[in-house]
Amino acid sequence: MQKVNYPGESGGRRQFIGNVLAGLFASNINLKQSFAKDTEGDLLLRPIPGSGELLPAVGLGTSATFARLAGRDESAQLARVLSTFEGAGGRLIDTAPSYGEAERVAGELARGLGLSQKLFWATKLNVAPRDGRADPEAARQQLERSRQRFGVDRIDCVQVHNVADLDTQLPLLLEAKQQGTVRYVGVTTTFDGQYETLEKVMRTGQLDFVGIDYAVDEYEVAEQRLLPLAADEGIAVLVYQPFGRSRLWDKVRDRALPDWAAELGAATWAQFFIKFCLSHPAVTVVTPATSKPAHVLDNLQAGRGPVPDAELRARMKAYIAGL
Repeated sequence: MQKVNYPGESGGRRQFIGNVLAGLFASNINLKQSFAKDTEGDLLLRPIPGSGELLPAVGLGTSATFARLAGRDESAQLARVLSTFEGAGGRLIDTAPSYGEAERVAGELARGLGLSQKLFWATKLNVAPRDGRADPEAARQQLERSRQRFGVDRIDCVQVHNVADLDTQLPLLLEAKQQGTVRYVGVTTTFDGQYETLEKVMRTGQLDFVGIDYAVDEYEVAEQRLLPLAADEGIAVLVYQPFGRSRLWDKVRDRALPDWAAELGAATWAQFFIKFCLSHPAVTVVTPATSKPAHVLDNLQAGRGPVPDAELRARMKAYIAGL
């Protein structure tokens, strides 16, 4: 495809990121190291129902953590996050053009690290509507901009963000899939008032993925309506906000894990929260966000070892509800 230049996509920002990466390599920081010594066992893999393609069940979100570049140190840390994630077996990165600078930053850092082709890029189509309708040409330009940011021939997954103007944007994604520039298409929402619309489009047979919120303290709609429907329709599920943004951290604060968390194979609260989400068989990938390499390893560890059974799931819910 012919390269298209977009405002702000070149020049000083690209040079800044290049300088950061060059500085890291010059300092002999091994961003490609193996992290096998820090983990035990293989990461849980889950299939994309429509194709059977396997994905590691713990991914990486970028909504707040990659939203900006404040300076060289922060950029270097985010580069280590990506390298740590891929080196420890992670694959799916969830991002969006509407997450501040997240899509741009993640794409440029991954290209600089030589990781673009190794990652599974899941982004969103999110063109601001005018008079309730999205501009088709603007949507096509956004898709091309995302593809170039990732440095790939095809974007792995693009979802219509928050069920926005599905009549315009979903056909565009299906067109891109037919043309071979997008592999999988889907729709997302984390808003209560949009679940009915999401359910309707899930029943059309057009979707490969959906993205929803799901957490140990907020699970009723997902478990009663969305996850069973995804299983019935053969749709992969990306879980957002497994920590309830910061809500669950506020609940547990400095509290120690209960003794029985060892039965889950959970050594930290992050693993506790992620393992709860993974315990539902309709969940394909959980996408916690972080800006710290150590937290990447902690999150990925939740994808190793046992998965809670129905009895433990109920115990987890009751424990958090009682805090």
